[in-house]
Amino acid sequence: MRQATDEAGGAVRVVAVVGMTATGKSALALDLAEALGGPGAVEAVNADAMQLYRGMDIGTAKLPPAERRGIVHHQLDVLDVREEATVAAYQRAARGDVEAIRARGRLPVLVGGSGLYVRAVLDRLDFPGTDPAVRGALEERAERLGTRPLHDELTAQDPAAAARIDPRNTRRVVRALEVIALTGRPYSASMPEHVYEVPAVQLAVAVPRPELDRRIAARAAQMISGGLVEETEALLARGLAEGRTARRAVGYAEAAEVVAGRMTREEAVEAITVATRRLARRQEKWFRRDPRITWIPVAEPTAMVRAALRTLGL
Repeated sequence: MRQATDEAGGAVRVVAVVGMTATGKSALALDLAEALGGPGAVEAVNADAMQLYRGMDIGTAKLPPAERRGIVHHQLDVLDVREEATVAAYQRAARGDVEAIRARGRLPVLVGGSGLYVRAVLDRLDFPGTDPAVRGALEERAERLGTRPLHDELTAQDPAAAARIDPRNTRRVVRALEVIALTGRPYSASMPEHVYEVPAVQLAVAVPRPELDRRIAARAAQMISGGLVEETEALLARGLAEGRTARRAVGYAEAAEVVAGRMTREEAVEAITVATRRLARRQEKWFRRDPRITWIPVAEPTAMVRAALRTLGL
């Protein structure tokens, strides 16, 4: 395997393929892995929070094992749908995977669109503790009053954090207020800066918005026709509705409405499309803020791999 380098000519410890949903991250990562030497030289580490869950395959666009081209993948199917996914636990596990891959003399390729999970692996980021009583009280208020009043409270206490957290993201709003209550410091003080703990090169695919919207709509239709409702029904039998994190995943919440008879499949396709487009907009805002990411224009696969290799100094 040729030695990948960063802009300063130093050795790269991780290549990260990041960005919005439906941009083709998985395909680019596999093409790049093959160009860098294939299964004997590269291993992948998932950075999509919802692909951590066993059985959540269709709705997360998880690559089936037969389509992984022999590349070993880590951090897939490691949680039950009842379990809560936390960035702190993921950081420990994923960094352990990265170091183990490097110890085997291989290059880790981090792949995913969960921005904070990517940053947790690559950047200097420590996580304050948690208190079930404080969090529970905040979650009860959010359930009773809605998330907006809590976001307004966050705006008053920590405007910088509030500006970076979607007012509809109950989990992150609650977490920010919990950290403030426990530490007495602004939540923004613990948010990651663009400073690598693990030297990396980050790549993202730049897909024009109209094309991305078309891809998202087509994917939503394909997921419903490809068995998402049936997959969701099976997951509900395993406790999906009780899961703090998994039940909120885009696609599964809508499919659960179909299972319950409150939504038709056609309505679910439209609802998933709208929700996924919103997710993609949030992801784009997150990743565009990071000046270290090299954006590769969408093109045919060979051209994109060549562009990625140039970024890696190869």
